[in-house]
Amino acid sequence: MIRIIGSYLSPYVRKVLVALELKGLPYEIDPIVPFMGDERFSRLSRLRRIPVYSDERVTLTDSSVICQYLEDTHPEPALYPLDVAERAQARWLEEYADTRLGDVLIWGLFNETMIAPAVWGRAPDPDKIARVRDVELPPELAWLEAQLPAAGFLFGAVSIADISLAAFFRNAAFVKYRVDPLAYPRTAAYLDRVLALEVFTRLQPFEALLARTRIPQQRAALAAAGAPLTVDSYGSDRATPGVPRGG
Repeated sequence: MIRIIGSYLSPYVRKVLVALELKGLPYEIDPIVPFMGDERFSRLSRLRRIPVYSDERVTLTDSSVICQYLEDTHPEPALYPLDVAERAQARWLEEYADTRLGDVLIWGLFNETMIAPAVWGRAPDPDKIARVRDVELPPELAWLEAQLPAAGFLFGAVSIADISLAAFFRNAAFVKYRVDPLAYPRTAAYLDRVLALEVFTRLQPFEALLARTRIPQQRAALAAAGAPLTVDSYGSDRATPGVPRGG
């Protein structure tokens, strides 16, 4: 059995879960918040990042490495385009999502609005949130508007590029941010198409449940909702600061 450690609300975890769903691979999940992993989690994930993937052969701790491993071990359906140039472009867009969109959408908006109050008991900084919305996000949206297709997906079939970009914008919805369809019509329509795929919508009830449930009650709530939970957990009831960005 494949085991995933990490919260449904993490875009990095979401990327891996969508890849597993796309390839039809069953898994169990230990839905911990990365700031709240125990000492065993520290030994598994040297940088204390999620997701952590394990099977009977390996333990891996980077979402891009995990997705490439899934592609290598279960090549159908493909996550990456067959054409060499398109495959390179897809990997670049995956990296762009993991880094730049991670900085803006996760650490700038989602972390400031949801994680800081829930984990650290700190009120959101409205100036920081306003700067992200008004200064940092518009250039990224303008760039995406010029890259994204008017219909369908980036490389024909759904690929790691589509999954990665949409995974981060899904978090934006939890902090009541939606791409303006008047200012960025192509981007807004593209994200709606990707997030409407069954491999994304299958996860959304569990994501929504976590978004409205306090951290100590999250595992029990997911169990009641039928999430495929692991028997044991690497979670802790104490938050540890200093978790690096990315995953």
